[in-house]
Amino acid sequence: MEPETQMPGPVCLIENTKGQLVVNPEALKILSAITQPLVVVAIVGLCRTGKSYLMNQLAGKNKGFSVGSTVQTHTKGIWMWCVPHPKKSDHTLVLLDTEGLGDVEKGDKNNDTQIFALAILLSSTFVYNTINKIDQRAIDLLYYVTELSDLLRTLSSSDLDEVEDAADFVSFYPDLVWTLRDFYLSLQADGQLITADDYLENSLRPKQDTDQNLQNFNLPRLCIQKFFPIKKCFVFDLPTHQKKLTQLETLNNDELYPDFVRQVTDFCYYIFHYSKTKTLSGGIEVNGPYLESLVLTYVNVISSGDLPCMENSVLALAQTKNLTAVKKAIAHYDQQMGQKVQLPVETLLELLDLHSASEIEAFEVFTKNSFKDVDQRFQKELKTLLKAKQDDLCKQNLEISSDYCSALLQNIFGPLEEDVKRGIYSKPGGHRLFIQKTEELKAKYYQEPRKGIQAEETLQKYLQSKESVSNTILQTDLALTAREKEMEGH
Repeated sequence: MEPETQMPGPVCLIENTKGQLVVNPEALKILSAITQPLVVVAIVGLCRTGKSYLMNQLAGKNKGFSVGSTVQTHTKGIWMWCVPHPKKSDHTLVLLDTEGLGDVEKGDKNNDTQIFALAILLSSTFVYNTINKIDQRAIDLLYYVTELSDLLRTLSSSDLDEVEDAADFVSFYPDLVWTLRDFYLSLQADGQLITADDYLENSLRPKQDTDQNLQNFNLPRLCIQKFFPIKKCFVFDLPTHQKKLTQLETLNNDELYPDFVRQVTDFCYYIFHYSKTKTLSGGIEVNGPYLESLVLTYVNVISSGDLPCMENSVLALAQTKNLTAVKKAIAHYDQQMGQKVQLPVETLLELLDLHSASEIEAFEVFTKNSFKDVDQRFQKELKTLLKAKQDDLCKQNLEISSDYCSALLQNIFGPLEEDVKRGIYSKPGGHRLFIQKTEELKAKYYQEPRKGIQAEETLQKYLQSKESVSNTILQTDLALTAREKEMEGH
């Protein structure tokens, strides 16, 4: 057990004063001296839901982190307790306890989410402490803050690049441990007993449908599954009789309900045996100085005001997701039409059918990826873009068909035009031969495949443009024939 991890009690790592987050130099001094790899466990949840009690148990103490026994909240900001890891002698266990979410004294949800995001980014195991059951509100909040954490990490990337050995200084997402306090539901599904882990998996399972409302249900779940590939769930009964809850930190185990004691023991066992070392991209194990750098960088970005507030971030998130959904839908449409359509197509109906099929798929892609598309604004935008794509395709189809047919006519009728110039048909009977040859070449033109919808119109325009030539040949034919008959009469 190394002296560097001897802390008699927690210290405030990040102070929260009037909505401003400030790093405590004393805590950084402690971190800077820890050379061992760190296992960092952070806990977040609503006010007065027993977060600090669990963290004290992980520290092997009844007292330490302030356990709120009154309506007034105790933990402000983020408190840190570095203790020797009970199962890994060469590691230090860093416990981070956060002030409760939804503190009525504070009235600043934005400040809540900043602390929440910091807990996710700094930890290797993130404990999400909620009450009674897993509900949509808790899922949405975790999703929003995970997205906010991603944004904070992105905004911090340029600063983190300056840290020594940190070309890839980007923290991975932690493992998720969801703790449910005062759990009152039966762990059953379809009449069968299930585990707490099954309950968590079922709660995070998306529904199979493309309905827009279901997408708002599914997207948070899909993202949480992606961000937290390793998930664990623990349920806790009430610790003791309601009247004794205010003395929780002074009670011995024999004064607590046996089921609660067993549940806390199982929770601690999991954290001690399965919580991983905090690791950065590239496999770098985080020690005290690395964690110190992360803390400073993230708090500086938050203090700069670049991180949006919760309400704005949800709006920005929805806008970003929906813009991306539109792009994905358009890309899918382009890919499908690129594979299916070879211009020119023979009929307009064929082109419209191909467009309709690809349009339906594009809307499915959009619905799958969209999020809170208020008033179907982005869906309407997608419809407008696809209509423009259809119009453009129809125009291209006309132009390509027309150009192809013009070139084909020139190729087929070119020799005939040369013969006319050379006077081959300037003779008695020449017009009949010219018409005969024209019909032969028209038949050849009709036999050519894939001319597109302009085939007939382009042919008729061409033939109309040559009517004067035909008339000239006819007049010459008539004149020469008349002269020939006249000569025969003499």
